[in-house]
Amino acid sequence: MTVNTHITTTPARSPHILLRALYFVFFGLWFSGIWAAIGWVLSVTVIGLPFGLWMLNRLPQVTTLRASDRELIIGPNGRIYERETEQHPFLLRAIYFVVVGWWLSGLWIAAAWALSASVIGLILSFWMIDRVPAIMTLRRG
Repeated sequence: MTVNTHITTTPARSPHILLRALYFVFFGLWFSGIWAAIGWVLSVTVIGLPFGLWMLNRLPQVTTLRASDRELIIGPNGRIYERETEQHPFLLRAIYFVVVGWWLSGLWIAAAWALSASVIGLILSFWMIDRVPAIMTLRRG
């Protein structure tokens, strides 16, 4: 008996691009700076780390209302599961965070936010914001 597993990527259900642009200009730019600063400060504390990482993982949505794509797997029993990307070993990620991730991510976020204030740097800024979790903790996908 063969078991078929279907993998599908659900499209992000983001608001219309015009609404997202208006949101970014009037709210997202300044609010994302506050959000990123609070998320980063929480991330460098032991107690606030989970909530800080949760905030930084949602930084693209806070900045531009962009929803994230999800890969869903339909299992052999018909149940739907979210596909999880295999991560680096926890110990490696923890050591990286303590030695490099906390300070590099602070510089990265500041640079991304500064670039988002200019039209020329906007695209690079959005790319950098999407990469904050990887810079901070080596998180994949």
